Amino acid sequence: MSVIPLRRILLVEDDETRCAWFRQKFASHVLDITCDVGQAARWLTEREYATILLDHDLLEEHYFSDSPDDERTGYAVAAWLAAHPDRHRNALIVVHSLNYAGAERMLDILHNAGRDAEHIPFHYLQAELRV
Repeated sequence: MSVIPLRRILLVEDDETRCAWFRQKFASHVLDITCDVGQAARWLTEREYATILLDHDLLEEHYFSDSPDDERTGYAVAAWLAAHPDRHRNALIVVHSLNYAGAERMLDILHNAGRDAEHIPFHYLQAELRV
């Protein structure tokens, strides 16, 4: 009998409905969930992740704002990953935000740092993600 190793997954998300979907999807894995950028950065420093799932808008006030709030959105987590190229090098990084402009900025900073990341909006992610 083979044992499938547990994978540690970081989910940066504020929507409880989405969090519930991710909890169900990844019930057999270790899932760390936060909508706090500082907490995400601490966990990225302390833990090793196989998968990192990032939303852009983490506060209700971000949803309809046209101005970036780089310190309190998923962009800050993407920037942390870009600034620490030695950390989580082999992690699957997926931006699942429905904020296309924010997601593009996140991908840009990750790609410019040599990170492999992709944008799969949440409604598509539900059908496509296989971890």
